[in-house]
Amino acid sequence: MRHTLAAALTLALLAAAPVAAAEPTPEQHLSLEQGRLLAAHSLGTGKPELTLDLTRALLRADRQDHLAWYLRAAAQAQLKSPGAGRRSAARAYRFAPDSAGKFRAAQLAARLAVQDARPTLAQVWLRRTAVHAPDEISEKRIAADYKVLRRINPWSFQLRGELKPSNNVNNGADSTLEVIDGVPTLGRFGPRSVALEGTVGVLDMSISRRLHQSRTSLTTLSARGYLQRVALSSDAKAKAATLAQQSGTTVPRNSEFGSTYSEISLTHAFAAGPPERQGSAALGLSFGTAWYGGDKSYDLVKLTARRSWQLSARTGLTLDGMAEQRLDARGPSQDGEVFGLGARVNRKLLNGDQINLSVALRDTRSDHVNTSNRTATLRLGYQFAKPLGPAKISTGLILGQTDYPQFIAGFPARYLPDGREDTSLYADVNLFFEEYDYAGFAPTLRLRAGKKDSNHSRFQSRELSLSLGIQSKF
Repeated sequence: MRHTLAAALTLALLAAAPVAAAEPTPEQHLSLEQGRLLAAHSLGTGKPELTLDLTRALLRADRQDHLAWYLRAAAQAQLKSPGAGRRSAARAYRFAPDSAGKFRAAQLAARLAVQDARPTLAQVWLRRTAVHAPDEISEKRIAADYKVLRRINPWSFQLRGELKPSNNVNNGADSTLEVIDGVPTLGRFGPRSVALEGTVGVLDMSISRRLHQSRTSLTTLSARGYLQRVALSSDAKAKAATLAQQSGTTVPRNSEFGSTYSEISLTHAFAAGPPERQGSAALGLSFGTAWYGGDKSYDLVKLTARRSWQLSARTGLTLDGMAEQRLDARGPSQDGEVFGLGARVNRKLLNGDQINLSVALRDTRSDHVNTSNRTATLRLGYQFAKPLGPAKISTGLILGQTDYPQFIAGFPARYLPDGREDTSLYADVNLFFEEYDYAGFAPTLRLRAGKKDSNHSRFQSRELSLSLGIQSKF
């Protein structure tokens, strides 16, 4: 090590003051600490090439010298070699012995990734800096930098995960007895039709690519994958086995209640209306496929439209519409056309809280009477600006009404005299613990309770669930 550092020091003396060829250069020996100090000094005095020579000597002695890797990365940055500098900064991060060193190295790696036109990689490194951020001020700066990168990066990624213990994972009935319009029949429901408790797991992933952007428009191509899987509890399995024996059916498996949805969408958004209103509009075309229980239910083609207005400094209005055509359905009950209209008003209060009211109307038309229906949903939401302890809180109240003009049910099957009518009422409380984050991801907790009433007991149900998920802070 002494010989290599001496050679590097010789380069430093030659760079600082050239001497005659006949005059020998005295050999000097340095400790590792002296070598680091000299490398840092040469970097600070604008001699990055010399810094590279010195750090090369330091790394021959110790390949895990995090400070040498950091100085090398900084020198490569000065020499306009962001790719090599980022790789050196990554090694500095790997070998740093404490959070301060890892924070400094990750910050440098993020800057070099931006210089190397790698914004996605820069976002990854920014999230690593969030793990080792020393204080709240640094966290706010990281969040602001991440928002800038999101605007720069043509790629966008979203990930949501959730685990939800529930007393009704299959949206089953409260009772095993069939009751239609208040009159009991001789029918009894099998194990797949009654409420079963267990745990629901959800993974919702999306990726989008900005195809074109100007001051007044944005065109994106996106893909989404949604997976929901169910694990029945031991009590639910025992209950299902008993009901299967009584009804002469098979015992349901977890896979029978799983659902999957995939979609590819093209969206074009653009400014609309006078500038003072800050209005916008968007048009979208989507192609998707839905599965349930491991079998494909249908393909779909969907058109969407949205128009937004900023009515005032604190009030916004959004109208949206959609038309969906289902194709290649597994059976008549999955076939059909769906049309929807919606409106949402969002109001920011003087204390910073937000209140929103939304209305959604949906008309599903199918050759199968049990699928044709009209639905109206009203949702009132409230979000508190100030956290309560470590949690940010939002709440919601949902009221729904669904009408089936005709419906076939009963034992034996027959048309219900007045069709089928369902009324639902649900409430939820959402907690976001942003102070307990890792790499900018923080846990969420949601409590949901409600019930659905119907003139057919198969569709009367109650739900109480507690969901644990993750959400990005920025």
